[in-house]
Amino acid sequence: MDHSYPYIASLTREPFLFYEMRSTAKLMAEGNSDDAIVKKIVEQNLFQYPTERSISRMAKACIKRLHAIEDASLVSAIASQPTDTAKQICLYALMKQSRLVWEFMLTVIGEKYRLREMSFGKIDLNTFFMRLQEQNDTVASWSDTTIIKLKQIIAKVLVETEYLDNRGADHLNPVWLHPVLENAIRSNGDTAILPAFNCFS
Repeated sequence: MDHSYPYIASLTREPFLFYEMRSTAKLMAEGNSDDAIVKKIVEQNLFQYPTERSISRMAKACIKRLHAIEDASLVSAIASQPTDTAKQICLYALMKQSRLVWEFMLTVIGEKYRLREMSFGKIDLNTFFMRLQEQNDTVASWSDTTIIKLKQIIAKVLVETEYLDNRGADHLNPVWLHPVLENAIRSNGDTAILPAFNCFS
């Protein structure tokens, strides 16, 4: 992750989107162009959204996120692998796209796994954002509403990817990194992020 990359709050509009990512990945894996993918998703209302504009916007967001992983084999895996594997790859895609999620997963989650300190609570999210607000003018300028929404979305992502059993859980589950993703992370030169997936070998 390039640290000159700005912090963006787009997560509030484009959360985890697993179902949408999977539908988009299927079309991408079939070799459709980006424009053709958007067209198909809109025409067939694959996301079941109320307006064409919202479908088109989200389809483009998914395409952008899939391109962020820079790995065709992972795009195919999102389309075809079992749900838990595909969700883990979607988390990696989200991390590649969002410096915020990348740093949270590495400095908070990865650090807990490293120290075998499995407790987790609102305080961890609060501390992470407070530290960022002190260090970064962009994050400091976000409204309280935005910060609250981002915390909720990150917590929801942790539940969707089985790091947490539910929103009220007070400890992290030990996750297992699927080999298809581990191999890709290593070949993409992203080994720094392995602790976020409880992988230390």
